Amino acid sequence: MTLSPETARQVDVLVAEAQAAGRVPSLVLGVVHDGTLTHLAAAGAHPCPGVDLQYRLGSISKTMTATLVMQQRDAGRLTLDDPLAAYLPGTPLGDRTLRQLLSHASGLQREPDGRWWERTEGSDLATLVAGLTPDKIAYPPLRGYHYSNLAYGLLGGVLERITGTPWIELLRERVLAPLGMARTTYHPTEPYARGYVVHPWHDTLREEPRTDTGAMAPAGQLWSTVEDLGRWAAFLADPTPEVLAADTLTAMCAPVVISDLDSWTHGHGLGLELYRNGDRVYVGHGGSMPGYVAALVVHRPTRTAVVALANSYTFRIGSLARRLLTLVLDAEPPAVAPWRPAAAPPPAALAELTGRWWWMGTEFEVRADESGELRAGLPGELNLRFVPEGPDRWRGRSGGQDGEILTVVRDGDGRVVALDVATFVLTRTPDQEP
Repeated sequence: MTLSPETARQVDVLVAEAQAAGRVPSLVLGVVHDGTLTHLAAAGAHPCPGVDLQYRLGSISKTMTATLVMQQRDAGRLTLDDPLAAYLPGTPLGDRTLRQLLSHASGLQREPDGRWWERTEGSDLATLVAGLTPDKIAYPPLRGYHYSNLAYGLLGGVLERITGTPWIELLRERVLAPLGMARTTYHPTEPYARGYVVHPWHDTLREEPRTDTGAMAPAGQLWSTVEDLGRWAAFLADPTPEVLAADTLTAMCAPVVISDLDSWTHGHGLGLELYRNGDRVYVGHGGSMPGYVAALVVHRPTRTAVVALANSYTFRIGSLARRLLTLVLDAEPPAVAPWRPAAAPPPAALAELTGRWWWMGTEFEVRADESGELRAGLPGELNLRFVPEGPDRWRGRSGGQDGEILTVVRDGDGRVVALDVATFVLTRTPDQEP
């Protein structure tokens, strides 16, 4: 998708207005579609932003830490319901599970003890773990959403204990290198934007320190560019199987906890924030470190994303990114795929399952597609998908029948007379008793 001139103009205007109103030294925003950075909008000149200029990602680093954890889960080296004590024993937090830590549902307090870790040179893992005391527990697990940077420092420690490899080396090997993210680094690498706090009354800039956060690095250490962050957004929209299985990423995007129970507009999955905007759900994460803010927001169904980076600490970059993603999706709807005839009729064994079926006076429709799968549902609403699992046995893979079994029922002559979907029996005529 290439943005139309009018949509591109609107994006550019809104970015320019946001930079001016927000008094941001440097702001860059990219629109990503189908794995490609399709539009770049930039404003400010301190320094002049571009595709290869590094900014600090802050908590977007957590999405990559979570991906590393899920890789270890898929490899069978851990389960998400393992307690922290299985990997970092001897702490008062040991009963909290990896799933709870990933989703900010563990009840851990937000920060480690000591000075503000984001602006202070960090300690090693042993020091971080030794500093854990019972008062780091704010709530019981699963009481609700409570954001915790500390949780991600500990998850980085879990990864190091399991693999014997420091978090950043594991990230380079298992994520950054396979995805070609060569400009995503642990320390800033020129060219990079210096980060600032803008004085509220006389518009001067105070440059912020660029710390090595040590054991807390998995929570927010990384530096990147709009081009590299666009690659990460493309991965979250449509994952590379060599890095993470598609089903695993889908599981990361399912809500574990909702943070605003009154409106259900924000929640958290396994390492990913979830934002509801009308009928759309976006996934991604925000990020901030002293002098920097960042945003990553992805609409997975259309493989469209917005990534944004700035070097002013208090700028509300997340709301800008979500607003512009909505603008792009509204203005540039995806092309409708044309219907095409099938190359050949389905095999007889598949064809005999198609057509009209009935259950308790309600009509259902079953169709075969060229992949050898079944589509089913109310007429015109074929939102159920079944994949073959053995003779006369199918497994649901979508909707309310996801994971359920469809069994083909035959009479004594081998003719199909019913479809048994998890004990709900569909028959060929509405007056047949199921």
